[in-house]
Amino acid sequence: MLLLVGLGNPGRDYAGHRHNVGFMAVDAIASRHRFGPWKKQFKAEVAEGFLDTPKGRFKVLALKPQTYMNLSGEAVQAAAHFYRIDPSDIVVLYDELDLAAGKIRARTGGGAAGHNGIRSIAAMLGPDFRRVRIGIAHPGDKARVTGHVLGNFNKDDAAWLEPLLDAMADAAPFLAMSDDIGFMNKVAVLRGEPEEKPKAEKPKPNKAAEAKE
Repeated sequence: MLLLVGLGNPGRDYAGHRHNVGFMAVDAIASRHRFGPWKKQFKAEVAEGFLDTPKGRFKVLALKPQTYMNLSGEAVQAAAHFYRIDPSDIVVLYDELDLAAGKIRARTGGGAAGHNGIRSIAAMLGPDFRRVRIGIAHPGDKARVTGHVLGNFNKDDAAWLEPLLDAMADAAPFLAMSDDIGFMNKVAVLRGEPEEKPKAEKPKPNKAAEAKE
């Protein structure tokens, strides 16, 4: 089972905030792939469904913690423990200040970079879960960060936000196949952007040859 986690803060007052783009992304995926109804469990809202891929059908539990951002790990840990889900099968979608608006990056592990939701999950499960960072751009001034993150997306944002969420929903089966590069490339193709090139591995030193010299 894939545990697909969107991060955000619960309640109407927060629904349109940039900090809630993780909730928005998981909602888009669950809607596109016709997951079951949302219900309350694990201090979260959860919905079950399937993602159809070339490698078969994958069961997915979509989860939106309702604990507020800085305690997100409680809900994720509870669900992961109940279903015995490994960190490699947990994908967390969340907002990223240090990415341009509308850009995404997927990877496994790493630091929290000041994100309280990621910090909470890492404290509960360790850092080796998968992440999809969704760029909301930095406002340019540290003093404006809180207002930017906890502010609503504006009309100009709609030009990139809605197409991005649509593309992420279409590309979601790649996440089920643990193909993060494929996910990013599918999103890029759907948005008419260049594909992500895999990083070239550094050649490993030939120890046998070194020993002969």
